[in-house]
Amino acid sequence: MTRPTEIKLHQRSRVLELHFDDGFECNLTCEYLRVHSPSAEVQGHGPGQEVLQLDKQDVGIDKIIPSGNYAIKIEFDDGHGSGIFTWTYLHGLGLNYEHNWQVYLDKLAASGHKRVDKKNDPAQ
Repeated sequence: MTRPTEIKLHQRSRVLELHFDDGFECNLTCEYLRVHSPSAEVQGHGPGQEVLQLDKQDVGIDKIIPSGNYAIKIEFDDGHGSGIFTWTYLHGLGLNYEHNWQVYLDKLAASGHKRVDKKNDPAQ
């Protein structure tokens, strides 16, 4: 099992930096982690029960809590904190970032929801 050698939260940029023992490194945004939380609240209790997460562009992380030697629990500042992110799950989120992010954006578009990045929106 691949394990992280370093986990660093960048509060200002809202990015979780991960370094793994196989040499893989990735930067995962808080929004990406929030909308891909492994919790039942997000994933549902079976295939087809996923709940599309909306308006999470500005979400941050309040706490990262170790869970045994295999995972972390992430508490987000929107109150969500029930997901246990295993090392394998985090590694996969990093490896598949571009694909997973595009699938999420496609689901948002299909639902008719427009994602507004408030940081880069001149109207804000």
